[in-house]
Amino acid sequence: MLHAVIMAGGSGTRFWPASRKLVPKQLLALSGQRTMIQSTVDRLGDLIPPDRQMIVTNKILAEAVREQLPELPAANVVGEPCKRDTAPCVGLAAAIIKRIDADGTMVVMPSDHVIASPEKFQAALAAAEKLIDEDPTRIVTFGITPTYPAESFGYIQRADEIPADGVSAFRVEKFREKPDRATAESYVDAGTFYWNSGIFLWRASTILDALAKNVPEMSKHLHAIAGAMGTPEFDAVLEREFTAIKGTSIDYAVMESYDNVVMIEAPFPWDDVGSWQALSRLNDPDENGNTVVGSHIGIDTKGSIIMAQEGHTVVTIDVEDLIVVQTADATLVAPKHAEERVREAVKALEERGMTDKL
Repeated sequence: MLHAVIMAGGSGTRFWPASRKLVPKQLLALSGQRTMIQSTVDRLGDLIPPDRQMIVTNKILAEAVREQLPELPAANVVGEPCKRDTAPCVGLAAAIIKRIDADGTMVVMPSDHVIASPEKFQAALAAAEKLIDEDPTRIVTFGITPTYPAESFGYIQRADEIPADGVSAFRVEKFREKPDRATAESYVDAGTFYWNSGIFLWRASTILDALAKNVPEMSKHLHAIAGAMGTPEFDAVLEREFTAIKGTSIDYAVMESYDNVVMIEAPFPWDDVGSWQALSRLNDPDENGNTVVGSHIGIDTKGSIIMAQEGHTVVTIDVEDLIVVQTADATLVAPKHAEERVREAVKALEERGMTDKL
């Protein structure tokens, strides 16, 4: 059967001050009425029922996730004792799925992407599942056709095309790390490179075997956790063994060295919603190019992003290309070109002991 694993443990620091440790980006509604994690579940439609959907998140967020997704069984929201990057997250989910479905296939995806065409997304998942059924040792991922030479994404280099139902699929030549500007430009010009979407499909047994081969020490801890499933000791074992894992990404642990990876050229619109400027892609700007979420009065204001809390009005005068985000206890004002420095603000708050603002 096909299972969905949604990774939802991120802190979303680039979306401060709206995103906080207890209410991170994936629990916010940045476009429309549904939060990002709710929208991620919504796009699965009827392809994967709630009892085969799993959310892996930080344990301090588990209850908030359950409240936002009441249709999921409570046990399907798994709280990690600590942050250990994506490889342990994937391994934990795979161990749980393999225990209930020895031949289960799992799609793993982040909780904070926007995919505008659920029907195309579901069709692509079905095509990917068939590719795995044809060869259970395959790993399938989705590549996003680049629209500009992004330096903030990893890239996938395609090799020869292979037959697939209704999609364009290619063997993967190599995964590439985030490039500098010149390298990114060469990738776009080549026409054989794609942004790495971070969405993967594999048999649970396949990814567990790959982790055992590539990161055996991590695999030992995961094996111990799997052995305690269904017992009264599970919570204690999970806390002890997961905390002992040395964290690393699934790209580094498996994808960059695995020799049977297929990439489907994503047939759906995709946005990783990585920073505040994504709001301009998710919400229609006004006649002055301003993207407004909340109440705003702009006088000679152009090309800005404004977010205000309900009941509060932001007024801007004679400004251009600003980000202004107002919350109950903190306000961010920054030029759009400096949005990556929001992380510096979060670090400064930590250093000054202002943890109540985080």
